[in-house]
Amino acid sequence: MHDSDSEILTSDAESHDKGGLALAFAAMVGANIALAFGPLFVRLSDVGPVAAGFWRLALAVPLLLLLSFAARQHLPLRSGRMWAVLALGGLFFAADLGAWHVGILHTTLANATLFGNIASLTFPIYGFIVARMMPGRVQAFALGLAAVGAVLLMGRSYQLSPQNLVGDLLCIAAGILYTFYLAAIGMARGRLQPLPTIAAATVFGTLPLLVFAWATGEVIWPDKWTPLLLLAIGSQVIGQGLMVYAIGHLPPLVIGIGLLIQPVVAAIVGVTVYDERLGAVDMIGAAAIAIALVLVRRPDRKSARPGQ
Repeated sequence: MHDSDSEILTSDAESHDKGGLALAFAAMVGANIALAFGPLFVRLSDVGPVAAGFWRLALAVPLLLLLSFAARQHLPLRSGRMWAVLALGGLFFAADLGAWHVGILHTTLANATLFGNIASLTFPIYGFIVARMMPGRVQAFALGLAAVGAVLLMGRSYQLSPQNLVGDLLCIAAGILYTFYLAAIGMARGRLQPLPTIAAATVFGTLPLLVFAWATGEVIWPDKWTPLLLLAIGSQVIGQGLMVYAIGHLPPLVIGIGLLIQPVVAAIVGVTVYDERLGAVDMIGAAAIAIALVLVRRPDRKSARPGQ
């Protein structure tokens, strides 16, 4: 093979990789935009908060299985270890939804949004531990900038109060549980395609939420189905579906910072739906998160592999 042919093949491969990363990044952004509407649909539903989580998964299961079948993406039926990983992922996700939905009712929306997105910090830390590599300067700066942006965005309405303590702790627990869910999904995506991954995790998470909602005496059967259908399609099928696809292509740092898109969109929803006003500090916080997302896409020399 001539050198020129080799250069052409290398260039084509790099272009393909860049195109795949760009698509994954777009999926990650779309996932967080869709997920940001979840709390609104939970508030609009006429069932308990954990029951809303149950219907989010239960209504999504048939559609996810149908999409997996139509796309010819199947699960390896003989892989017991993979089934265990997916089952753990589903359990972690069910616990995350249950804790967060209950926490929303016992603290302010700002606190719930800020603490519930603690995975934006814990998931990148998990990624650094797994990779056994400290973040480079650009990565560390982007992560710090994103954290500052989140605090600024929610700072005006954030409140530390004894009456919010239970809700705050539940939302922090939800964020940690979501980190374990993302880690399990990341392990599964190393061997599985996105649709069967999210379908299996959704199936495993459905029953625990139903049992918990029943045990706590929540209203389970709804009179209004529209909010729950929107929650299932928007948050689980579209939101988590795109997130699972992105996890298979992007590092934990990018996924973690991307989670902070949710409070930005939630703030915009607050302006549109609840006539809340954004101040200059909120705008600065949103801008900081946007800058962090741009920076984290740039290659960091310190973290690059030898020969790259």
